[in-house]
Amino acid sequence: MGRLYPEVARACVLRGQRVMEAPSAAPEEGRQQPAKQDPAVETAEEATEPAEADINELCKDMFSKMAIYLTGELTATSEDYKLLENMNKLTSLKYLEMKDIAINISRNLKDLNQKYAGLQPYLEQINLIEEQVAALEQAAYKLDAYSKKLEAKYKKLEKR
Repeated sequence: MGRLYPEVARACVLRGQRVMEAPSAAPEEGRQQPAKQDPAVETAEEATEPAEADINELCKDMFSKMAIYLTGELTATSEDYKLLENMNKLTSLKYLEMKDIAINISRNLKDLNQKYAGLQPYLEQINLIEEQVAALEQAAYKLDAYSKKLEAKYKKLEKR
């Protein structure tokens, strides 16, 4: 029979339950199975019937330790959920801040678009004036060139 915890084996034998042995794995090649079992571990066949008080004491001890273990597990899970809740609250607040920022940006963008639309006629006038100035500049260059030609002709005629 395989190794079992002594308390479990004793309790099973006392209650008349059959103790099942865990299936043993086939030995790997090159590895040998130990020839004998650990003498400190009892098997179900070797278990002797303990006193009733001993079983009750072991059961109480097992249940108290299991209660402590489960309490710890539940506390850890509860703390995880509290942490997750706090993280969700902070994330929610951050998204609210980002939403407010986006609303302000959107509002400012609309204001800028309205101001640009209000300035559009003036911008068109500036473009028109710029085109007229460019045309005047060209005319001034042509006039300057023509006046230089006239001056050259006048000087030529004057020399004769």
